[in-house]
Amino acid sequence: MNKGLFITFEGGDGSGKSTQITILKQNLEKAGKEVLITREPGGTEISEKIREIILDKNNSEMDDMTETMLYAAARAQLVAQVIKPAIEEGKVVICDRFVDSSIAYQGYGRNLGDSVNIINSFAIGDCMPDMTVLLKVNPREGNRRISVRNEERDRIELASEEFHQKVYEGYLELEKKYSDRIVGIEATDTIENIAAVIIDRVNELLKSKK
Repeated sequence: MNKGLFITFEGGDGSGKSTQITILKQNLEKAGKEVLITREPGGTEISEKIREIILDKNNSEMDDMTETMLYAAARAQLVAQVIKPAIEEGKVVICDRFVDSSIAYQGYGRNLGDSVNIINSFAIGDCMPDMTVLLKVNPREGNRRISVRNEERDRIELASEEFHQKVYEGYLELEKKYSDRIVGIEATDTIENIAAVIIDRVNELLKSKK
């Protein structure tokens, strides 16, 4: 059985990941692909419980390393229970956030550096994305978009502007470092234009896998 494809979406809060994931899923399904959508932290019963702990704004005393290890624990469960089996079954797995989020948010944002990579090497093993879509939006614009949604913010979203700026800069560094895997797209473009770029790159990837 042919192995599937693993695509992840990254970007700061308010970058439009959910919208683009939905469009890509619909496009792939029209082409006859079986698509599985999941998210981080979450995607399994265990991981969703960990998500509640991480994002609970009442957990303001959470240590940065605790946060990092909780993300990795949720990720390990998702990889073992959902992502790897789906890829082996030949499905296209699309994940809203993955290990790059931890590197950007905890490695750069929390100043934990390489310890994040080391911890997550145990969590994911050899399960790395075939392609990562990075939707780039500066923190102020992302914050404005979140405000428009008028939803209650979680613990991470409530972090300082300085923190989110470091996360954004971390993502830009990752884009440079892993240019063969990470496709950076300006999230200020139209939804249609962004979707067209993503679909083209995914189709190229699918052709190369044949």
